[in-house]
Amino acid sequence: MIKAIRGFKDILPDETGLWQEVEAAAARVLRAFGYQEIRVPVVERTELFARSIGSDTDIVEKEMYSFPDRHDASLTLRPEATAGVVRAVIEHNLAGDGRPLKLWFMGPMFRYERPQKGRQRQFHQLDVEVFNDPTPHMDAEIIILLDRFLGDLGLADVEMHVNSLGCPVCRPDYKETLKVFLRQAKSDLCPDCQRRLETNPLRVLDCKVPRCADIVRDSGAPKITDHLCPDCRAHDASVWSDLGRAGLTRVHRNPFLVRGLDYYSRTTFEARTGELGAQNAVAGGGRYDGLVRSLGGPDVPGIGFAVGLERLTMLLAEQSRAHRPGPDLYVAALDDAAVEASFGLVQATRSSNVTVEIDYQPGSLKSRMKRADKLNAAWVLILGPEELAGGQAILRNMATKEQPFFRLEPEAPDRAAARLTEVIVKPKE
Repeated sequence: MIKAIRGFKDILPDETGLWQEVEAAAARVLRAFGYQEIRVPVVERTELFARSIGSDTDIVEKEMYSFPDRHDASLTLRPEATAGVVRAVIEHNLAGDGRPLKLWFMGPMFRYERPQKGRQRQFHQLDVEVFNDPTPHMDAEIIILLDRFLGDLGLADVEMHVNSLGCPVCRPDYKETLKVFLRQAKSDLCPDCQRRLETNPLRVLDCKVPRCADIVRDSGAPKITDHLCPDCRAHDASVWSDLGRAGLTRVHRNPFLVRGLDYYSRTTFEARTGELGAQNAVAGGGRYDGLVRSLGGPDVPGIGFAVGLERLTMLLAEQSRAHRPGPDLYVAALDDAAVEASFGLVQATRSSNVTVEIDYQPGSLKSRMKRADKLNAAWVLILGPEELAGGQAILRNMATKEQPFFRLEPEAPDRAAARLTEVIVKPKE
């Protein structure tokens, strides 16, 4: 038997209802905020990610699925979505008119790392990006959008962590100050952080190894918010003012929050929960004003975030928010004659966008009702020899247990379907 590759997980039918719930909520909220969908390739040139993410990041150094094509060009399965979206924006001049461009994308990403709870080697993200708006108001709005999306899913135990990473003017001085501090504790840092200390010290702030986290938080590590230039300080203050006016209550200033990618600047944020253990971030993002220019495009500001869909669906399941939707109607046809008699009615009812399930192999009433329960059907139409002889079926409401008779019209399935739809759909409205 051939099995799935380690870290590449099937999403089975009893899980897809959760994914559809998340996807529907995303489309609904993003439409309300004026975003348009974009779809980019799953494979890009390796150079795109090396230049955007940073050649000394763990992603580029250790985690990318890269391979040569038949002409020895190096290609990579995308490890994140922003770089590909930016490449498309540049290539097609989507931001050329100078007006705010709001885009969203959803799909699989690929990173070679140890599979763990909520993160596989193939994982899925919702990616949201805005171009041509450098204002702190957009920073606040995109955080509000993320909060609104998670709120629409009913997630209560989620808190937004927000920080400023400064800009090319003020961040270099902070990085040098941070290096001086970390060198004093270098021997206590994990091997990865000892290496990062000189090349990318901000990444030490993001380390999940407990002793590194303790050094940062308990030993008085310098805070980047104390080193912001006047422009970054004013930008940050405006973001917090907007968040306050919007009434966000689940927001927390975190001066040690950084992102794992090199292109972020100024506002950065994460949505965190206490429900998933150490892997507590379900979404994160920030501003990346220099990224478009660094990839050969115009000097266009940008900001965005990504939501990890595996972690989000796990959170929904663990909070018992997920309810696998069942069919509106299950037709319990008990013999071959009942199957024949109900076929036209089933198809006509489906044409009214009513979800109908039927097993064309007949079975006993007991087995058919077990099947209806397993499917979580809202209604069951019971049709057997006695019902056929009397010209009427039993229509059982699975919630109230009421089961009135339903008059069959074999010669007019459309008319019977209309009456059936009226009974099934009306209570929902």
